Amino acid sequence: LCHFASRQLPGIIPIPFIGLNLPTSRMKLYQLSHLWLLALCHFARADDDLEGVVTCGSAVKLSHMEAKTQTGQEHFLSSEGKNLGSGSGQQIVTAVTSKTTTNTLWWIRGPNEDERHGNQAACTEGVAEPIQCGSIIRLTHLDSLRNLHSHDVRSPLSRQQEISAFGEGDGNGDNGDDWQVVCNGKYWERSTQVSFQHVDSGVFLGASSTVKFTHQNCGHNCPILNHLEVFGRKAKDTYGMWVVEMGVHISK
Repeated sequence: LCHFASRQLPGIIPIPFIGLNLPTSRMKLYQLSHLWLLALCHFARADDDLEGVVTCGSAVKLSHMEAKTQTGQEHFLSSEGKNLGSGSGQQIVTAVTSKTTTNTLWWIRGPNEDERHGNQAACTEGVAEPIQCGSIIRLTHLDSLRNLHSHDVRSPLSRQQEISAFGEGDGNGDNGDDWQVVCNGKYWERSTQVSFQHVDSGVFLGASSTVKFTHQNCGHNCPILNHLEVFGRKAKDTYGMWVVEMGVHISK
């Protein structure tokens, strides 16, 4: 069974069906059926011992803690169908204040290659498996089906490490999509702060309330005006802290 988070997402959220080669109309029917199942399961109770734990297959919105503290506004990890104008040219990842857009939903999956990570690989038991601290995951952008990614390229504003959304839109990517969940305790809990360390390079997923796209650094017709840059940061500090603010959570 599955249940919504205590703060339900606004609007309708489609859940992708990777691997189903279906016409568009039938795909939408499958997605809608899945949504109805999620809605019905909202009334089911999860295991009390695991209430509030983040699980495989869930779709979450991640809020940046430093930006919220400094500005009083939540900034959510986001991506959309725009490519970086420099660096890799891959799909852009930023942090935005809008709660209603589905651009800020990220689907939690196991790593690119389970066997590469041994017992640290998350989601080896499938959907609804609780995510343990220290495990390796992928975060797949739900709208585009590209994976949160990093590599040895400079970010456009702060000149730290670039963060992008990578892949062909089918959920597949490479080992640069793998992130380790850094948290305290046994499980990643929705109410607690968490960091994400890039497995290949060691940087932490970060942002800053002071590093944002403006007319001065992005141009007069900037399509991501006032978005925060998201970057890979060498240090584990307050700029790399996130919390699950809302989402569709799957439980057994």
